[in-house]
Amino acid sequence: MSSFDTYFKAAFTVDNVIFGFDEGNLKVLLIKRGEEPFIDAWALPGYFVNVEEDLDSAANRVLKELTGLTNVYLEQVKTFGSVNRHSFGRVITVAYFSLIKIANFSIQPSSIALQTQWHNVEELPPLAFDHDTILEACLQRLKWLVKTRPVGFELLPPKFTLTELQHLYEAVLRTPLEKRNFRKKIFSMDFLIDLDEIQEGVAHRPAKLYRFDRKRYNKLVEQGLNFEFKEGRKVDKGKGNQAEATA
Repeated sequence: MSSFDTYFKAAFTVDNVIFGFDEGNLKVLLIKRGEEPFIDAWALPGYFVNVEEDLDSAANRVLKELTGLTNVYLEQVKTFGSVNRHSFGRVITVAYFSLIKIANFSIQPSSIALQTQWHNVEELPPLAFDHDTILEACLQRLKWLVKTRPVGFELLPPKFTLTELQHLYEAVLRTPLEKRNFRKKIFSMDFLIDLDEIQEGVAHRPAKLYRFDRKRYNKLVEQGLNFEFKEGRKVDKGKGNQAEATA
């Protein structure tokens, strides 16, 4: 027996935290597990790394096998290695996260995933293993990104209102923002194009529509930013939509 054998008795997994934005809420994609441990529990899409795989390849494979998602950019966030995090033995997991437009992807559960579903990050069911800790780490990563580079191109539809953009930032930062300050900051970055169009088929007074200037947006992503938004008081979103119409 080699003196190193004891070091080769641990397994690796990858867990994917896939964020989307819909109906004014930041959401995360969860699977319902079809095997022990935590059978029938909600969890992040994750599974074991094969011995011949590198971590990035495993993350993409597992995501495809469990949800059907492909061509998703995954960014490695953190490694979690608590000794007793898995009941089968020593399992170290590497967390990845991604931002996607929900409407652009079709989710198809398979393998150990009995079901897939988008969940509001503020209204989550109990999660398997230490997935609540993993999710929180990825939320903190996303919160940092919001403060250092523009976030939205990956989550919003091609045409959107300023209020929809503000709701996205509020959902990520988990706090209301002061409307005037937010818009001043956003316009100072000069990555929005006024489409000279307004919403159609809405119950309230239609608001102006914008889209991202992709070239300018990508440049800001590369350069990075450092800005803070002034927090505002909590308001009802329905009333917020009415206020939006005056903008």
